Amino acid sequence: MIRLCRQPPEAGNADQYDITRLTPLPDSPLRGRTVFFLGSSVTNGAASQHQALPEYFAARLGCRSIKEAVDGTTLANDAPDSYIQRLLPHLDREAAVDLFVCQLSTNDAGQHKPLGEIASGTDPADFDTRTVTGAIQWIIATVGRRWHCPVVFYTNARFDSPAYDAMVRRLKELQQKWQIGVLDLWSDAGFNAISPQQRALYMRDEIHPYRAGYRDWWCPELERQLLAYLAQNPVR
Repeated sequence: MIRLCRQPPEAGNADQYDITRLTPLPDSPLRGRTVFFLGSSVTNGAASQHQALPEYFAARLGCRSIKEAVDGTTLANDAPDSYIQRLLPHLDREAAVDLFVCQLSTNDAGQHKPLGEIASGTDPADFDTRTVTGAIQWIIATVGRRWHCPVVFYTNARFDSPAYDAMVRRLKELQQKWQIGVLDLWSDAGFNAISPQQRALYMRDEIHPYRAGYRDWWCPELERQLLAYLAQNPVR
């Protein structure tokens, strides 16, 4: 269990950490592009006054962010607000998407959703979307067919969860099958080795960052990994 040091309430959401104050990245490969973000509370910014990855990348990389994020939702497709059910209406719209970014939801681990198995094929009809693995494969296949754009998943930073660890390992197996991008905060011991004082400033709890956590800890590393991925898999 990660313990947080005591800080003034909401110190991590102080005005100095407002994402809109970021300096745009010169020559961003996503400038003027449309990026779709699908996720739950971490993508929504539940502890950060709704400033999270979509807002960071819009400010830093000059992209247009479409944010489809609802707190408490899961990849596993067994509820009306699952990732898949919320993605479906967007598939019928005319807007083009240049990059798709999906959160590996912590809720699937916390709610003990079945991990499932990797299917041998690539037809969305063959995936058991009631499982985490099936839902991930359905999203990858469906987004690829609809928007023909790079697909990237991102993980949480490390917290105490063997179930989420299994999800991260499965995501890396799926990366080999589908050649997707994986922005991995979970596995890097150096990235996760911050002081208790930093953790208290950055995180409301083990899962949800404050604005300071997104701006100064998570998002610079996610940006670094994303730019490295896009250098090999450019948007068209």
